[in-house]
Amino acid sequence: MLDRAGVALHVKREDLADALIGGNKWRKLKYNLQRARAINQSTLLTFGGAWSNHIAATAAAGERFGFETIGIIRGEASTQRNPTLQFARDCGMHLAFIDRATYRNKVSPAFIDELHRRYGDFYLLPEGGSNQLALKGCAEIVPDLDLDFDLVAVACGTGATLAGIVTAIKPEQHAIGFAVLKGADFLNAAICRMLVDAGHRSSTNWHIETNYHFGGYARTSTELFTFIKRFHSDSGIRLDAVYTGKMFFGLFDLISKGAFSRGTRIIAIHTGGLQGNAGFPELTFD
Repeated sequence: MLDRAGVALHVKREDLADALIGGNKWRKLKYNLQRARAINQSTLLTFGGAWSNHIAATAAAGERFGFETIGIIRGEASTQRNPTLQFARDCGMHLAFIDRATYRNKVSPAFIDELHRRYGDFYLLPEGGSNQLALKGCAEIVPDLDLDFDLVAVACGTGATLAGIVTAIKPEQHAIGFAVLKGADFLNAAICRMLVDAGHRSSTNWHIETNYHFGGYARTSTELFTFIKRFHSDSGIRLDAVYTGKMFFGLFDLISKGAFSRGTRIIAIHTGGLQGNAGFPELTFD
């Protein structure tokens, strides 16, 4: 298909950067960990769902670099026993479970004050680790791309990885984010705010694809699983069902429909997240 379309596709294997803190999570954590150390904070507190890549990566980073870690988990404890949370516990992370209604208020000052009363002083990492220091880390993906390219593609949850990449690409290059959330049009405004806060000039060399979410966050289908297995068989590369599988599915669909002109050079960023596949026992690799 790539030959017929006249498109060159390369994969940046961020998933291979580190066995436990690889992918874009290490990029997001890098400068946050440095900042926490610089201000003498010994505890990291953050948020996530039961299968969160960010929770797993923060727990692993805390154990490796000597931070205490606290994970505020969306949902009741009785329904949240899985390999991701067990891994976080094994890394020494303290887990606290809150109901979904309370979780929606996780950024409110009153809720943060309550967390400080309960846990004392801590360095606050937002859900997904997405803040300006995360953008700074994600921007460093671009200088590490050792091929000339016209377009870079990445899966989007909060949009911070895409925003960081946009700050570093050239004006004539383009970035596409593949939203893994249903109803993700809000990401356009969110990414614009991130770029403004980062002091980046207004740009039009990026956009969000919102048609490849497969029903919403962590929602899947037989079609998606079939694609992921075929991709692995053809390339030897494993994808996850929440992020990278949807991104590559969307990218190949667009290529098949002639969305990119002949001669386009694309780099797709593999952002990791393979630990989440444990939540999909029907997704097996030969």
